[in-house]
Amino acid sequence: MRLLAALLALSPLFAQSPEQKIAREIFKQLIEINTTDSVGDNTRAAEAMAARFRAAGFAASDVTVLGPARKGNLVVRFHGAGPARPLLFIGHLDVVEARRADWPADPFQFREQDGYFYGRGASDMKDGDATLVAAFLRLKRENYRPSRDLILALTSDEEGGPANGIDWLVTKHRELIDAEYCINLDAGGGHIKNGKHLFMAMQAAEKVFLSFKLEATNNGGHSSLPTKDNAIYHLSDGLSRLGKFDFPVHLFDVTRTAFERGANIYGGQLGADLKMMVQNPNDPAPWRAFPPSQSITLSCAPPAWPPCYPAATPRMRCRNSPLPRSTAACSPWISPPRSAPRSNGFSPTPRSSSPKSKRP
Repeated sequence: MRLLAALLALSPLFAQSPEQKIAREIFKQLIEINTTDSVGDNTRAAEAMAARFRAAGFAASDVTVLGPARKGNLVVRFHGAGPARPLLFIGHLDVVEARRADWPADPFQFREQDGYFYGRGASDMKDGDATLVAAFLRLKRENYRPSRDLILALTSDEEGGPANGIDWLVTKHRELIDAEYCINLDAGGGHIKNGKHLFMAMQAAEKVFLSFKLEATNNGGHSSLPTKDNAIYHLSDGLSRLGKFDFPVHLFDVTRTAFERGANIYGGQLGADLKMMVQNPNDPAPWRAFPPSQSITLSCAPPAWPPCYPAATPRMRCRNSPLPRSTAACSPWISPPRSAPRSNGFSPTPRSSSPKSKRP
């Protein structure tokens, strides 16, 4: 849980400061605006935050909402005293889809329960958006004058959709966000447990996925003489074998260091499990401590997709792969080589990749 959400969740333990109350109000307001790609309205959320900036005394020319219909992006400039190039702070206002039937309560109703906040975007990343908005408003209220301009950009369609806000701004309005460097609140943050500040995280790796087009072929025939030598069956057999296969875990310097340091920070059983993951990444025991519903981030090297045995059944032809080669990666798909190849083939072809795989 991010720093803001954790701090606000402690509200039963101590009275909130005026700044925390404002942050909570902003957080609630953002959660209760549906910003999904399908039916949400990113522009409405951007306009709601723009209204707060204008009311706080920001010049109208320094508060801009722009973008395609329902995909508005907010850009705010806080003028500084020096000529140095600005610092850019970014976050995204859009959220992953949320069906009411999948939630015990309305996902777009801000709720607090047992010291936690609930609602779509509570941790990805309307908490970060609220942090940024509240911080900029406080700087203005306290007449702070930075040494250079500070720019805030809250954008659309980071989670998916046709109008990725950062890309749209860079392509069409680079002058609004041109900066010396950028700080992305969706890539780290403060961690608090039981009121104790644990660490400040900075993301140095990203989970990725590859999409493949899977195609099975054989000699075919006529439906009046069905045969088990059927491309559909070969494809389904391959998918079934893949579903039962666990690719080996590959740690690299970032994930290895994160687990090592995390073991010392958390201690207890969690710390012991993290140490085991470093010592033997392919030991299944510590991984069982993390069910799919529990949040733990691991960036693993994707599996190799090398050329396999040319006489394998079904045959697998792998192309355009920049990844390390190892025939072991083919094991869920292939049968032992036969003396003569069969007529069917299996060909996965990379179609697209994404910088992030999203959790529901």
